[in-house]
Amino acid sequence: MTPLVPVLKGDVAEVAIDVLERLLALMDVVGSVTSQAQPAPEAEKETTSSLVFNIHGDDLGVLIGRRGHTLSCLQYIVRLVVGHQTKNWVPIAIDVEGYKQRRYQTLQAFARQMAEQVRTRQTPFAFEPMPPDERRLIHLSLADHPDIVTESIGEGESRRVVISCKRNET
Repeated sequence: MTPLVPVLKGDVAEVAIDVLERLLALMDVVGSVTSQAQPAPEAEKETTSSLVFNIHGDDLGVLIGRRGHTLSCLQYIVRLVVGHQTKNWVPIAIDVEGYKQRRYQTLQAFARQMAEQVRTRQTPFAFEPMPPDERRLIHLSLADHPDIVTESIGEGESRRVVISCKRNET
């Protein structure tokens, strides 16, 4: 590995690509890393200058893992290494063949569907436990809904989103 030297903020993307490529090689995974030209997924839009990378290749399911857990861990490791090497913290999002983008779209559609079911049946709905970025996505997706409120309950890896009807405050 190259020695640790301070890196200018403009070079963070290059460092991140290098770190990702090295990790892929160490894992014996064949794939190419590209900067994603499109904006970050919905759950990460409020973070201003985040860097988004997509890994392309064949048979990359091992990088995604069960419900994206391995991908989340890979993203965390890359953020730590890049932050350490550059002495800068820049939000970094990693996707594999558009998996996160598809997952976010599916979650948003499911959240809207469940919100309508909750409104109709007047019965709360609890999602399965999920990571913070996915919980945040659901909260943001339903934030403007006139009849629905969301809240996160539980702790740690058991934390989940519950959708319920707003109470009339008359």
